[in-house]
Amino acid sequence: QSYCHRLQHDMYFLTSTSRLNEQVVDKIVLQLNRVYPQILTNEEAEKFRNPKASLHTRLSDLLKHLQKKGDRHCQEFYRALQINAEQLFNDLPSRKILKTSDPTEIDTDKEQYMLNDRGPVFFLACFSVAAGLALFWYCCNSETQVIGRTRRILGFSPIIIGRHVRNIFVLYLEDVSRN
Repeated sequence: QSYCHRLQHDMYFLTSTSRLNEQVVDKIVLQLNRVYPQILTNEEAEKFRNPKASLHTRLSDLLKHLQKKGDRHCQEFYRALQINAEQLFNDLPSRKILKTSDPTEIDTDKEQYMLNDRGPVFFLACFSVAAGLALFWYCCNSETQVIGRTRRILGFSPIIIGRHVRNIFVLYLEDVSRN
């Protein structure tokens, strides 16, 4: 859905009483006047900030003007609205439709549960098996120097393998490599 259509859909919501106050509308107009590329010229910005006209009239004229200018201008209006009135931006009818209308969107809470349903113990068990197989394959490979490389690997693992178990394992590997 284009931003112009969204703005047309949200126009009644935005222009209804007490949704946007005078200061927020002025901030939005100033941002549209100062943003690159410039959405509103200085004359247009003065027209939409004129305190003699009612807020409802100025806001309606601004929204109609932006719709005539095109999709990029409407997009910049939504960006300015999000920056200056985030709560109102989140409550827009078009935002609610966008949040609920996409049936292919993945529910992140459900997806997170589906990926993590086995817990940390399962991850640690799989990681331990993978590390053990890698160490076994590395040590059984006849092309590598088992003792020197094994000592380097096991020297960095006092947390994982206890000191006594590590010493016994290194002695066993030395005996195996001599035979």
